[in-house]
Amino acid sequence: MLLVAGVAAVFIWLCVVFKTAVTPVLLAILGTALLRPLYRRLVRMKVSRSLAAAVTVTAILVVVGGAGYIVVAALLETGDQILASLRQAAVDIAEHFGAAGTSLEDLAKNAKQLLERFGGTAASGVISGLSVVGQMLATAVLALLLIFFFLRDSDKAIGSLRAFVPSGTADTAEAMARRAFEAVEGFMRGTTFVAFVDAVLIGVGLLVLQVPGAVGLAALVFVTAYIPYLGAFLSGAVAVLVALADRGFAIALWVLGIVLAVQVIEGNVLQPMVQSRTVQMHPAAVMLAITAGASVAGILGMLLAVPLTAAATGILGELRARYGTGPARDEPAAPAPAD
Repeated sequence: MLLVAGVAAVFIWLCVVFKTAVTPVLLAILGTALLRPLYRRLVRMKVSRSLAAAVTVTAILVVVGGAGYIVVAALLETGDQILASLRQAAVDIAEHFGAAGTSLEDLAKNAKQLLERFGGTAASGVISGLSVVGQMLATAVLALLLIFFFLRDSDKAIGSLRAFVPSGTADTAEAMARRAFEAVEGFMRGTTFVAFVDAVLIGVGLLVLQVPGAVGLAALVFVTAYIPYLGAFLSGAVAVLVALADRGFAIALWVLGIVLAVQVIEGNVLQPMVQSRTVQMHPAAVMLAITAGASVAGILGMLLAVPLTAAATGILGELRARYGTGPARDEPAAPAPAD
């Protein structure tokens, strides 16, 4: 166990050091696992592999870009109302709980002094933020290109793996790789199904309550569902804030009730049903994986932690099936004790 822990620690350290190259590869593996069924269907329709991979990548660009546009448009449409609601909430809190010297005028004056004092730091923060956006765009472009190549050349992956590992372990390595990818594929497929159901249910509830930007909020629910637990909290909080800003406190409570009800259905019905068909992971293992991923790589680590844990679970399952603790097949079982 110490040896395995040491190897895992070195592997994680190398991934962090070379995260610029590792991150697009991991994102491309997730995208390939999610889009492979569409690619296989196109290939079965006698479409060439290159064209099928290009069409699949174009499809994900259209879907992700459309969902992002809808979310941003909805948030921009109601952004002023959300800020006004938060400002009014701050006024109410200051009136009821504010102590001497903590009025809104004092806070505004102190904020102005802080901005004047740390203006240079803020400017450097903007520059670093633009650099982060550039890195994210570069990572996304590289991941899309890798998805294209992974899809087109997927039939050659097993052959390359068998040529890379020693000949005596080729069968085991192939079986482990297949189980790991099947686990990731099952997780992505199951998460997409759950995200779609959550988005539809919450979107219908928001439409019934006449909350503005219901379609955009439903798209936000779908996108953030790939981050277990935290994604539902973030999208639900945004939906409640939008309802509070435009429809008032009572409608916001109804939206909160709908979000909580959908999460109860997901946790007690959808997730057990989907995980039983895809990959078995205990909720405690999921939460620990998310925490570990967040400590290593922030939001990106939270996104990648659960599928990587699913892959590790698949590999361990294959190892248990091949090297389980039981009597060997060529050895007779121990005789039963005499009476």
